[in-house]
Amino acid sequence: MGKETGFLEIEREDRSYADPAERLTHYREFTIQPTEEKLQNQAARCMNCGIPYCHNGCPVNNIIPDWNHLVYEGDWKNALEVLHSTNNFPEFTGRICPAPCEASCTLNITDEPVTIKSIECAIIDRGWKEGWVAPQPPERQTGKSVAVVGSGPAGMACAQQLARAGHSVTVFEKSDRVGGLLRYGIPDFKMEKSLINRRAVQMEAEGVTFKTSTEVGVDVSVKSLKENFDAIVLAGGAENARPLQIPGAELPGVRLAMEFLTQQNKRNAGDDETRAAPRGTLTATGKHVIVIGGGDTGSDCVGTSNRQGAKSVTQIEIMPQPPERENKLLTWPDWPMKLRTSSSHEEGVDRDWAVLTKEVVGTDGEVTGLKCVRADWSDGRLQEVPDSEFTLPADLILLAMGFLGPRKQGMLDQTGVQLTDRGNVDADTRDYRTSKAQVWACGDMRRGQSLVVWAIREGRQCAASVDEALMGTTQMPR
Repeated sequence: MGKETGFLEIEREDRSYADPAERLTHYREFTIQPTEEKLQNQAARCMNCGIPYCHNGCPVNNIIPDWNHLVYEGDWKNALEVLHSTNNFPEFTGRICPAPCEASCTLNITDEPVTIKSIECAIIDRGWKEGWVAPQPPERQTGKSVAVVGSGPAGMACAQQLARAGHSVTVFEKSDRVGGLLRYGIPDFKMEKSLINRRAVQMEAEGVTFKTSTEVGVDVSVKSLKENFDAIVLAGGAENARPLQIPGAELPGVRLAMEFLTQQNKRNAGDDETRAAPRGTLTATGKHVIVIGGGDTGSDCVGTSNRQGAKSVTQIEIMPQPPERENKLLTWPDWPMKLRTSSSHEEGVDRDWAVLTKEVVGTDGEVTGLKCVRADWSDGRLQEVPDSEFTLPADLILLAMGFLGPRKQGMLDQTGVQLTDRGNVDADTRDYRTSKAQVWACGDMRRGQSLVVWAIREGRQCAASVDEALMGTTQMPR
């Protein structure tokens, strides 16, 4: 694949970013894509490694060496066809996926993996620019109908696959716009929402109907769906946020990360401030902000807080600081645990690890600080370090500590599906069927909080299972 000696002759060169001083003044994407010549050179580095571990590293099993080779040869249109054969929305994954494929790349043994994510993004962006991405309506209708609950990446992928197979698909979304957490959980500076809009237009041309501002279990009953559709797919995500259970956590200055991120995305979309903020305007402007949680959502809160003009931003994590470099002999080709610094971190933040929160301090109902203590993990168990208490100044505390699974009220209660010990909808990855006839589940609602690329994979595989159940057989790729 690529150029036989490319990986020996060409150094890795990835996308770059606009200067932090410039990009902090807006909420637009700030990635600078390499030239076509540089991208072809990077694709040439893809080596004929015998066993392409990148296939297994990628949850949607992208055929990475093939489209790398096509880019190297300048055949961008066929590269797009290969890319779309496994991934419905590469413009999403090409921007916000952490790229486990690159961690699995053979060249990552020397910390110089092929720039797979950048090449993927360039392929699909060029495809849209050239007009190669077009609706694919079915040749015939099956007469079967499917209700998909949730319009995140799992629901969108599932709906698109089923519509292309000829089924009548209706997607129910409780928010006012489609996209799920892609729409309101991912900041615009990481992925602009016009990308979701154009996919929704494509899907509508393929026969998908979107019903927004319609919450299943509230605005429409599960009983009604069962009476009017041949199959129901639950793809509503994992929205039950992990709470902060310490004294003072009830103060109004302690807020969920999703509430904070959603509100800013709604502002960017031009929504009325009062409608976008049912609990009152939430901004970091002029405040000491503490973000609890060291993952991607916490990083997004950091970037958004800096754009809003926070006085200071501190991100704390209960786990110890990971190593700057992984031990390749122990981890490759699996996803390694190592220190990751995002573009938002580079824009300004104080990061601290092995910190356990003890109490939110407040005066007259306003947050003024956060009492913490050092955590000791030396024997594998969490223990407090004696005499290590300290207090961080805080006006706003954002909780980005993950999720405990899907919300149970409403839809899941009405459906009556069996749940796992962790509170997710119980369904396996063979057929994605739940304990209730006529009902399937996929994405975060089934597997728990995860990556957009896993959601797309599950949506595609779930669609194949639904198609087989409705038609007796399926030709859908999984």
